[in-house]
Amino acid sequence: MDLSQQTPLERKREQVGWYFYDWANSAFASTVLTLFLGPYLTSIARAAAGADGFVHPFGLSIDPRAFWGYCVSLSVIGQVFVLPLVGALADYKRSKRQFLALFAYLGAFATMAMFFVQGERYLLGGGLFIFANVAFGAANVISNSFLSELSTPEERDSVSSRGWGFGYLGGGVLLVLNLAFFSNAEALGVTEAFAVRISLASAGLWWAGFTLIPLARLRNRGIPQDLPPGENILSVGFNQFLHTVKDLRNYPQTMLFLIAYLIYNDAVQTVISLAGQFGSDELKMPMSKLTMAILMVQFVAFLGAMLFNFIASRLTTQKAILIALVIWALTLGYIFVAVKTHEEFFIMSFIVGLVMGGSQALSRSLFSLMIPVGKEAEYFSVYEISDKGTSWLGPLVFALALQTTGTYRSAILSLVVFFVIGFILLSRVDVRQAASAARGEG
Repeated sequence: MDLSQQTPLERKREQVGWYFYDWANSAFASTVLTLFLGPYLTSIARAAAGADGFVHPFGLSIDPRAFWGYCVSLSVIGQVFVLPLVGALADYKRSKRQFLALFAYLGAFATMAMFFVQGERYLLGGGLFIFANVAFGAANVISNSFLSELSTPEERDSVSSRGWGFGYLGGGVLLVLNLAFFSNAEALGVTEAFAVRISLASAGLWWAGFTLIPLARLRNRGIPQDLPPGENILSVGFNQFLHTVKDLRNYPQTMLFLIAYLIYNDAVQTVISLAGQFGSDELKMPMSKLTMAILMVQFVAFLGAMLFNFIASRLTTQKAILIALVIWALTLGYIFVAVKTHEEFFIMSFIVGLVMGGSQALSRSLFSLMIPVGKEAEYFSVYEISDKGTSWLGPLVFALALQTTGTYRSAILSLVVFFVIGFILLSRVDVRQAASAARGEG
C-alpha cells in the first residue's frame, strides 16, 4: 500500500511506529557509544597494558587511549562491506521489516553481552562493540529507507526531525535511569564497574524491547523478486550494490550531496563517540558529571531538532544545514582554546546538543528527496556509512593525531577540516535538480 492508498490516520500510525525505532536504538548511541563504553573500555585496556604502557593485540603496539578510536574505525570498515549488501538485498527482496528485525536483535544481543566485559577483557569489549555497531548501522539503513515510503515530500523534514527528536528523548530517558543507578551504586552495594556493565546491558534490553513497536506497525511494500538461477543471496546483493554505484553516476547532484554528507557527518559522529573519552581522560570528569552532561545533550538535541526544522521552514533545508556546519566548526575551535574545566565542558555539550539534532535530522530528510523511487535502502546503505555513530575516517584521524601528538586538543582540532570541506561541497549542491532527477523529470 503506497501513500495515496493510506488514510491520514493510517499514515500517522505508521509514522509513530517508525519514531519508536529511533527511540529504541538511541539507547545504544547514548549509553554505549557516547557515554559508558569509551571510558570503560579505555580503563580495561589500561589494566591490560604491559610494562611499556601499551596493549598488544595481534602483535600491534597500541596506546590504550587510542584503542577505542581504532575500534570505532574498524566497526565502520566492516560496515563498508556489510551495509551496501544489506540495503541492496532489502530493496531486492522487499523484506525491509524482516531485515530490520534481524539486525536490530543481533545488535541488541551483542550489546547485552557487554555485561561480561571486565578485568582485562578489552578484546572482548572491542569485538562485541564492532559486531554491535555493524548491526546497528545495518538496521539504521533499513529504518532510514522507510522515511520516503511513509511521508510525503512536504512532510519529510518534520517527520525526520520528530524521529530524531523522539530518539534523543528515548536515549535520555534510559540515561536518567542509568545515572540514578550509577550514582547510587555504592549505596546499593555494587561497584562502579558493575554499574557500568549493567548500564551497557540495559541499552541492549531497551533496544530489543522497544523495537517490537515498529515491527508491529511498519509494513513491507512492493513485490519480492526471486533469486536468478544459479545465484545466491550474497552474489545478488553484491551485484545489486555494484548496480547502485553505477546508478549514482546518473544522479550527480545526489552524489555530490552524499560526498559532502559523508565528510562533514564523519566529524559529527567522531565528536559524539569520543566526547565521553575527552571528558573522562583529559578533563578528569567523574562519571556522575559526565553522565549529567551527556544526559543534557540528549534533551537539548530534541530542542535542536525542532529549532532547525523551524529554521529550514523559514529558509531552506540546505541553508539550515550550512548554518549548523558553521556552528560545528566554531565549537571545535572553542574546545581547543577554552574547554579546560568541567563547567566549560557543560557549555560545549549544550552547543553540541543544540546543533547535533538539527544537522542530522535535516540531512536525512534532504537526502531522502534525492533518491530514486524503489531504491531507498540501496542509497541509504551508502549514506549510513557516516550516520549515527558509524564514522570511520574521523575516529582514525583522531586516534592517529592523539597517538602522534599525545594531546586530545590537537586531535579534536584536526576535525575542523571535515566541516570546512563539507560546507564547500554542500553549498554547491543543486537540491531542485537532484530531486527532479530522482523523480525522473530530468
